[in-house]
Amino acid sequence: MKKKNLLLTAIAILSASIGIVWAADHIDAPGVANTSSDITDFYAFQSPENSDNMVFVVNTQGLLDPTASATAAFDENVMIQVNIDNTGDNVEDLVIQAVFNDGKMSVYGPAKPSVTGKTGKVETDATVTTANISKYGSAATIGNKNGIKVFAGPRDDPFFFDLVAYQNVLAGTASGFNNPGSDTFAGTNVMAVVVEVPKSMLGSAATLNTWAVTKRKV
Repeated sequence: MKKKNLLLTAIAILSASIGIVWAADHIDAPGVANTSSDITDFYAFQSPENSDNMVFVVNTQGLLDPTASATAAFDENVMIQVNIDNTGDNVEDLVIQAVFNDGKMSVYGPAKPSVTGKTGKVETDATVTTANISKYGSAATIGNKNGIKVFAGPRDDPFFFDLVAYQNVLAGTASGFNNPGSDTFAGTNVMAVVVEVPKSMLGSAATLNTWAVTKRKV
């Protein structure tokens, strides 16, 4: 199968170690704001159900209301990629790639990338795990192969942020946040990709640097 060249269009960067870590960025990247390639959140954490596994979550297309969530779709021209550096040089040693076609997601990897940096190729020789994209309001559809589990579909935005309080602090009209505060993102959704993989597939390093990118076909 011919590998397709892809051009980087958006990036959320997070340096992570084994454990619960997160990064969030809602509509802050001018080049991709309000597009299907806008990354809102990236999470990497040890599976709460199996300590031998790691879970990676990449959320895109933030601030979807229920009506928009019902019709939202992943862009078939955009690949979501999790980069994993297990040598500490800030260059991806492994990639997990999610691509979409005809209502399905195919996840390739973890695999050694043939190209690193801003351009990339779908590593079609790698292990592929597929799942039907779950519909809004329906039960989750999970793909499972060789210990890898994958999910794609709309989910409630997990990030809590009190925008009004934040703006008041910046303006000097408040000295801090309220407890518990008001969640600006309440009632909104994201398009989520979740991949759970055995740690044994990620190398033997005690620390992983991970970051998520979206890449668009050219």
